[in-house]
Amino acid sequence: MPLAVGDSIPNVKLMTMTSEGPSPIHSEDVLGAGNVVLFAVPGAFTPGCSQQHLPGYVSRADEILAKGVDRIACIAVNDAFVMDAWGQANDVGDRILMLGDPDAEFAAAAGMELDASSFGLGTRSLRYAAILDDGVVRDLFLEDDGVSVAASSADAVLTKL
Repeated sequence: MPLAVGDSIPNVKLMTMTSEGPSPIHSEDVLGAGNVVLFAVPGAFTPGCSQQHLPGYVSRADEILAKGVDRIACIAVNDAFVMDAWGQANDVGDRILMLGDPDAEFAAAAGMELDASSFGLGTRSLRYAAILDDGVVRDLFLEDDGVSVAASSADAVLTKL
């Protein structure tokens, strides 16, 4: 079953980049406390993700955080090196936490897997966003086709904050 309003987020190991290199971190530790905006993308450096989705959150990050959000997090089925490079290329700074889900464990546990094999990308995540309150989904913004950038955009999320 896909993640739904009222569900708790799955607790799985993710990867993030630190000054010491890639570091494991559990989703519950970074998404499970406070008010969090999470957005998931099919893949770093892919067209919709790089031209629309991430840039929208970068440009609206201050507005989102000003609405009482404690953390903005981006997750993709990529490794920590790719997520870090993508964050640097888009100047996310410390406004957006870049999380790698290299084995698609979070996507699978959330029921948000996307079979992108026909595009040569293997298993990925559907595109969505969620507003989390202490790890529970308060609002969910899932793209109808799983890949468009509309329902899960920073603008759409801002209307619910």
